[in-house]
Amino acid sequence: MSDPNKLSRREREIMDVIYRSGKATVSQVVEGLASPPSRTAVRTLLGILETKGHLQHGQQGREYVYSPTRPRRSAGRSMLRNVVGTFFDGSVEKALAAHFTDPQAKLDEAELDRIAALIDATKRNQGDLL
Repeated sequence: MSDPNKLSRREREIMDVIYRSGKATVSQVVEGLASPPSRTAVRTLLGILETKGHLQHGQQGREYVYSPTRPRRSAGRSMLRNVVGTFFDGSVEKALAAHFTDPQAKLDEAELDRIAALIDATKRNQGDLL
């Protein structure tokens, strides 16, 4: 089985559709994708996401209804850890530096203030652990 923490672009798109609506049938996923593959391909990808542990399904009439197994935030943290580990040698500092120096990353003053507040809170909380 492939790494459950690694999602293809299409798998991420499908998860986004399902997270936006909370649950979805194959037809709803197809409708929610910008350039959907065939229904058969979507069914296959939903099965893969279920095998990887990201989705579960129930039945509504003749259709399966897929829903996430974890809240979006929890899944996002797991994916972020994977990205930081894979592309930035496990360094959050390197990941943030890459983001902050990216010309396409447009952070407004309010976002920068919230980031600074998170850093300050993290410093205080880690000080308690030392």
